[in-house]
Amino acid sequence: MRMRGIIVPVVAALVLTAACGGKEPPAPPEPTGPTQAEIDAAEQARADSTVAAEEAQQAEIDAANEERQEEMQRLRATLTEMVHFEYDMADITSESERALRAKVDILRNSPDIRIRLEGHADERGSNEYNQALGSARTGSVRDFLTGFGISASRFAMVSYGEERPLVNRSDESAWAQNRRVEFQITAGEIHVSDPDDRQ
Repeated sequence: MRMRGIIVPVVAALVLTAACGGKEPPAPPEPTGPTQAEIDAAEQARADSTVAAEEAQQAEIDAANEERQEEMQRLRATLTEMVHFEYDMADITSESERALRAKVDILRNSPDIRIRLEGHADERGSNEYNQALGSARTGSVRDFLTGFGISASRFAMVSYGEERPLVNRSDESAWAQNRRVEFQITAGEIHVSDPDDRQ
């Protein structure tokens, strides 16, 4: 009886071992997809790439805006650059002609711009004479610009004669600076061409 009690468990164990082929059960298969850490890293890389692209695009926009502002300042400086005259003269000098020619394309490209031409003279001569001389100088400037097809209606003219000197001295250097026409933009916006248009 005792022997039978020992044999039954041994036989059962042998039967179980035989049924399993005598091997350990196989390990579960390794996952074949990316790990969560890999997924997170890929998502972070995509986010970083998007941010970098947006930052590069914004930097490009900022650079274009800065270039546009610099060009606007350059054009404004050209358009408002004063021109000077010889003593007791209203004729356009060769130096003044260069300055005036530089204004022509700006005026053509910015048709809504309006300018007040302000004529000045040095202190020599009577007030009445210098007022007339300032008017003659603004007229010469207007006539020069309208000769390039710019409408005369875009210009207002005023003469200050000797009343508003640029330099308050009584010597040839000061007088030469005071004999001038100034340009004041009174209306409109300067048109700045896109970089592609300027090539």
